[in-house]
Amino acid sequence: MLMGMTPIRAAGSLAPLVASLLLVSALHAEPPKLPGVGTALQEQLDRHEIAGAVTMVVTRNQVRHLEASGFADVASRKPMQADTVFWIASMTKPITATAVLMLQDEGKLNVHDPVAKYLPEFASLKTPSGQPANLTLIQTLTHTSGLGEAGGPAEREAKTLADLVPLWLSAPMQFEPGSRWSYCQSGINAAGRVVEVVSGMSFDAFLDKRLFQPLGMKSTTFYPGASERARQVTAYAKNTATGSLEAVPPRPEFGPRDRPPQGNGGLYSTAEDYAKFCQMLLGRGTFRGVRYLSEASVKLMSTPQTPATLPTGFFQGDSFGRRGLNYGWALGTCVLKAPHDGVPAMLSPGTFGHGGAWGTQAWVDPVKGVAYVLMVQRSNFPNSDASDVRGAFQQAAAKALAKP
Repeated sequence: MLMGMTPIRAAGSLAPLVASLLLVSALHAEPPKLPGVGTALQEQLDRHEIAGAVTMVVTRNQVRHLEASGFADVASRKPMQADTVFWIASMTKPITATAVLMLQDEGKLNVHDPVAKYLPEFASLKTPSGQPANLTLIQTLTHTSGLGEAGGPAEREAKTLADLVPLWLSAPMQFEPGSRWSYCQSGINAAGRVVEVVSGMSFDAFLDKRLFQPLGMKSTTFYPGASERARQVTAYAKNTATGSLEAVPPRPEFGPRDRPPQGNGGLYSTAEDYAKFCQMLLGRGTFRGVRYLSEASVKLMSTPQTPATLPTGFFQGDSFGRRGLNYGWALGTCVLKAPHDGVPAMLSPGTFGHGGAWGTQAWVDPVKGVAYVLMVQRSNFPNSDASDVRGAFQQAAAKALAKP
């Protein structure tokens, strides 16, 4: 060998080095972005519809898009980040249904069981006509129970889900069970309480052990700690007179440690965390080789359980086209039976998911094999499910996905 020449290594000896370099490159790679989504969101930012957003599009095994736009806090010019924490409000509901179905998969309950089987206090509940209510778990999870809502000082002083039970029962029932669809927070929370009784764990502990930790949802919690608080977004309301965004305080009933873990809307999360939950649903109950739900349970979460003739959902008013029959309600999720003009036009029949009060949205389209996750924090959308922000995001993402 000539002086000064470097010895040639055997090809096999380079493999560990190449693998390490590829791993480092992957860890520092920019996340994928679908063309047009950032532009669509920027238009919403320019119109002061939102201060910032995190958008994600995933398949069961792949992240197709992840992008942060605008500000998490306008006053401090704090940029939105992929790991920004949001109050996801009613996007908690599908997770509550998942907990119930996990226990059904284990043979520990049945969604057709009466609630009184697990919460004996419900045995005395009477309907408006004076008949025994005989509420079932499936009625609480489809908003057809007619259960009254908790309220007043006692509700604000409740520390646990058990504390809320007598308050639900003392409130007058709204209608005969099964006769109507009416969005009901107490029904979902009652299902969360059933999870506690059946599992022997607090609702937050059950979800953390059985779902959040195994799925890698590290920032999803009822009780944000220092790490989550440091990354939490500021919420805004749009001033209808000036068109500007004004900061609003967090909802006081969600987040503090002395409040119940409310399955109707208590969770905080990130886009990346919630996308993993959506990927599990796209995988028919599995994620990265681990099964969390049976295929039968995912079917219950994605197939309407309400009668075909019963209008449901948040597009029933005149201003939203009276589209109640386009939707059905499954366990903890809304199902798009027939797409219509506007926000859901690009979605397939059978798309299911849920929105949150402050604009967050997550919709799983099993026909196209994708899920759309939108994280924003605006408190006064007239209807967050019908927001221009949701429509702009989904339209831009669907258009990009349709291209070869």
